[in-house]
Amino acid sequence: MEAIRVQNGEKTEETYVNSIGEPVKSWYLPIKFALDFITAAVILVLTSPIILITVLAIKHEDKGPAFYHQTRVGLMGRHFTVTKLRSMYVDAEKRGAQWAEKEDPRITRVGHFIRKTRIDELPQLVAVLKGEMSLIGPRPERPAFTEQFSHEYPGFEQRLRIKPGLSGYAQVHGGYDIDPGEKAKLDRYYIENFGPMMDLGIFFETIKTVFTGEGAR
Repeated sequence: MEAIRVQNGEKTEETYVNSIGEPVKSWYLPIKFALDFITAAVILVLTSPIILITVLAIKHEDKGPAFYHQTRVGLMGRHFTVTKLRSMYVDAEKRGAQWAEKEDPRITRVGHFIRKTRIDELPQLVAVLKGEMSLIGPRPERPAFTEQFSHEYPGFEQRLRIKPGLSGYAQVHGGYDIDPGEKAKLDRYYIENFGPMMDLGIFFETIKTVFTGEGAR
C-alpha cells in the first residue's frame, strides 16, 4: 500500500515509502543515540550565545523572523519539522521550493556567513534531542524533493533506512554542490559501512569543514 500524507488539506501519495526497505539494525544504535543526546545538549548550551547574537543580526538586517521551519523526511519516511536560522530573504521561495545553488542570490549577507560557518544549522540540535535526527547521518530532504529524487535517482529513498543527521558522509566527502544521485551513492556507502569509526571520522571532518567553510552554499 502506498503511503498517504495529508498536507495543506490535500492528500498526496508518497510512493517512495514502499521502496525504503528495512531500517538499519546495529548494536551501535543505542550507544549512538546516547552520544547524540549528550553531545547535542552540550553543544547547544555552549553555542547559545552565538545563536542569540545571530538572531539579533538577522533581525537587524531585514527585520524578518530569525528562524524558519520546514517539513523534512526522516527515518522510514516519517515527517518531522526542522528549525534553522534564516539565511535567505523572507520571500525566497515565493515561487515554490527551489534547490539551493552556489552563490544563491536569495541568501542575505548574514546568511552567507552563517551558512559558511554552519551556524544556521545549530537550532537543529533540538531535533537531535527529540530523537528525530542524529548528529551524523544523511541530510534530510523535503517531501517534494524526496519524492522527485526517488523517481529520478533509483535508490535515493534508501537514505531513509537510517536516522537523518546534521552532517553526513556525503557532505564531508562530496560537499553541497553534488547532485542528488551522487549524494545518494555516498549516503548508501555510509549506511553499508555504518559504525562508530565511520561516525567519528565524519565528526572530525565536519569540524574541519566548519573552520574552512568548504562546501558552503
